[in-house]
Formats: sequence, structure tokens, C-alpha cells
Amino acid sequence: MKQKDFLFNLFILLFLNLLIKPFWILGVDMSVQNAVGAESFGLYFAVFNFTFLFNMLLDFGLTNFNNRNIAQNTQLLSKHISGILTLKLVLGLIYLFIVLIAGICIGYESFQLKLLVWLAFNQFLNALILYLRSNVAALLMFKTDSILSVLDKLLMIIICGLLLWGNVTQKPFQIMWFAYAQTVSCLLAAAVALVIVMFKAKMIRLTWNFTFFRAILKKSFPFALLYLLMSIYGRTDAVILERILPNSISATQTGIFASAFRFLDALVQVAFLVSVILLPLFSKMLKKKEDLTPIIRSAFTLLFFFSVTATILLLAYRIPLLAFRYPDIWVESARVFVFIIPCIIPISMTYIFGTLLTANGNLRLLNITSAIAIVVNIAINFTLIPVLEARGAAIAGLATQTSIAVMQFFIAFKQLKIPFSTLPYFRCLLYICLLTGSVFLTTNYLHTGLIKSLVICSVISLIWAFVTKLIPLKFIGSIFEKT
Repeated sequence: MKQKDFLFNLFILLFLNLLIKPFWILGVDMSVQNAVGAESFGLYFAVFNFTFLFNMLLDFGLTNFNNRNIAQNTQLLSKHISGILTLKLVLGLIYLFIVLIAGICIGYESFQLKLLVWLAFNQFLNALILYLRSNVAALLMFKTDSILSVLDKLLMIIICGLLLWGNVTQKPFQIMWFAYAQTVSCLLAAAVALVIVMFKAKMIRLTWNFTFFRAILKKSFPFALLYLLMSIYGRTDAVILERILPNSISATQTGIFASAFRFLDALVQVAFLVSVILLPLFSKMLKKKEDLTPIIRSAFTLLFFFSVTATILLLAYRIPLLAFRYPDIWVESARVFVFIIPCIIPISMTYIFGTLLTANGNLRLLNITSAIAIVVNIAINFTLIPVLEARGAAIAGLATQTSIAVMQFFIAFKQLKIPFSTLPYFRCLLYICLLTGSVFLTTNYLHTGLIKSLVICSVISLIWAFVTKLIPLKFIGSIFEKT
């Protein structure tokens, strides 16, 4: 795939997601948190992250393995789809059983267990959707994958919107309704994705083949281990926070952490979407021994611009933004926010260089770096949370994500023998300085509303990106030339 094709497909993917997901995160999701309160949403958030820790059992690396494998060997789709879908159902049952037992072991009771079961089932549906989408992406059907990437959230917006603002019930919004809405949305999205994949693969029925299962699981195990390690260092902050603090403040502090994390979660979706295109693209290009440099530079430039701009703007306007969205806890949330939001920068880099190493088959090195990140994360969490509470968890997350990004950056350059001159370091530094200065002047001397100020600063960021040539104008030309 040429660079202009990559940019065009990335533009379509980001356009659809930026059309739907900001309203989902900043509108519906945060409205649910305000409706149920920090304590109830904090419990939901902790249980959700707990179910996330066991996703290795649910997926066992099949999604990333399948994405890379089908991208390099498209003829295997019809042969593999029936067996892998059967295997996914078996893994789903094992996952649900183990999550329930683990929940009982750590002290979850009654309502917590009910919430745990529904959220675990939703995790299964999400994993199924991601696996089905991995086939679509591996076939380089990026426009179809773009639609599938927002379908469940579009359905959630409709369902939760009716429950929140449609006057369809006399009761206040319940956190369980949020879980039920996710179930319905994911079921419908999974059904659509399944029909598309079955049509492409001409699959008629599921098949049981133990020998096939064993062979596939053996090949996907390194991917499964990587997924497990990433889940641990990426999702344990909230779980540790909720478990080790006294019961009187644990749920509230987790809710405060969640209020700031929701912004990061929205930003991460953009970086993740880039990796959705990069993994099959890198895999196919590596097999054909094509030059990766243009794609790496383009992906780095775009994600650096996005992550740095988002970090600077959100930190500058964090107080009015949080006061608007969380009028009851904005002061506490702002203290956590300053450490959580910068995580988007190292996370974006891991979605480039970690994806590149995955496509190249360097799973052992990725697993080693992830194991190191877990040690860093747990050590900092247990040291800081008892003292700083939610802020301690945020600091642990930032330190962990930064360490993993630095390690993967240097490993990727060394393993693939990429010249360090590939990336525009001076332009990046110049852009940071110019944008930081401009935002400082804007926030201190231009007294306008929040929305207008953010729009002005966003326009300024684009101007500086073009002036410094961080984003060459030919990028824009490539997109519109393709359209």
C-alpha cells in the first residue's frame, strides 16, 4: 500500500470515529457518570478493569495473531474462520467461569457479582467483535472496518440517550442499565460483523477440531502472553486503587480516577485506530520486504501531532473543562488529570513501535518489556496510592507508559535497522515550544469561552504544524488526491 492509500484510509477511519466517539465519551459516558454518581461509577469502573485483567483467557492472542497471519496469507481465511470461531466460544466460557471465581475470591458480593457477570459477558462480545474485525482489516477492507469500529458506540448513544434524556422511564438512571445497553449494542454489532466475515469466507458452520485448536493456540500463545502483560500494567491502577484504600474512600477515589481517565480513554481510541491499520499493513510490507520508512514517518508524525496537541490543550483548559463536566468533583479530578492526560504521548508511540515489533514477530522482546513495565507499575502503585490516593495511581500509569514506550522505541529501531534520522526530532521540539507559547498567551490574554478558546488553539496548532513542516502539506494533498 502506498503512503497516500495509508493516509486516505486513516482519514476515513478517524473521520468516522471522531464523528461518533467524542459524543459518546464526552456526552453519553460522562452523563452516565454524573447521573449515577462518583461512587457507583467508581465501582463500575473498578469491576470493568477487573474483567479486563483476564482478557488473555478470552482472546489468547488470537486477534493479533489472526490479523498478522491473514494479512500475510489471505487464502487461509476460509480454512481458519470456522475453527477459530468455535475456539473463541470455548475460550469465552472458560473466561466467564474464571472471572466469576476470581471475583468471589477477592470479596465481590451480590450486586458486585451481578455487575461482574454482565461486564464479563460484554468483554466476550467485544473480543468477538475485535476478532471478526481483524479478518476485515487483514483483507485491507479498511472502509468496512471503519464502519464496524463505531457501530457499537453508535448503538450505545441511541440506547443510553433514550434512557438519559428520552423520558422513557420514571426511575433515575441505574448503572446496571449501562451494562445492559452495552450488551445489546455489542450483540448487534457482532452480528453485523459476523455476516460480513461469513460472506467473505463463505463459511457455513462451526467446526470442532481439537488438533487445529492446539496448533492455533500454540502459535498464538506469545500474542496471548503479551496481551496479558499489557492488560496488567495498563489496567491494574484502578483495581489496586479500589482494593487497597479503606472502604470509606476507595469507591470515591476510584470514581475520581475514572473521571480523568475517561478523557485519556477517548484519546487512546484514536491511537488504537491507527494501529488497526498499521498491523496488517506492516505485516504485509515486511513479508514483501518493502520499505517501511515512509509509513513509519507518517504514522509517527500524525500521532505525535495529535498526542502532543491534545495534551497541551487539555492541560491548559483542564479547570473549566472538568468544572463543566464534573461539577461535584472537578477539583479532585483536576489533580489527577495533570498526570493521566500526558499518558497519551507514550501510549501513541507504543501503538506505532509496539505494532511494528508485533508485525515483525518480536514477541519475546515485547513480553520482556511488558514484564518490566508490570514491576514498575505495581511498585509505584503500592508506594504512592496509600499516600496520594488517586493521584498516586495516575503517576504510576504515566511512569509505566513512558518506560514501555522508550524501551519499544529503541528496540524497534535496532531490530529493524531503521535509521534514527527517519523521525523529525527538531521539528517536533520546535512545534512543542511554539504551541506551548501560543496556548499560554491565549489562555492568559484572550478571554473567551471554553469552546471558542479550544477552537482557536486547535487552529493555531494546525498553523504551527504546517509552518514547522511537522505535517507537510503534501499529506493533505495525498488525502484529497485519493478522494
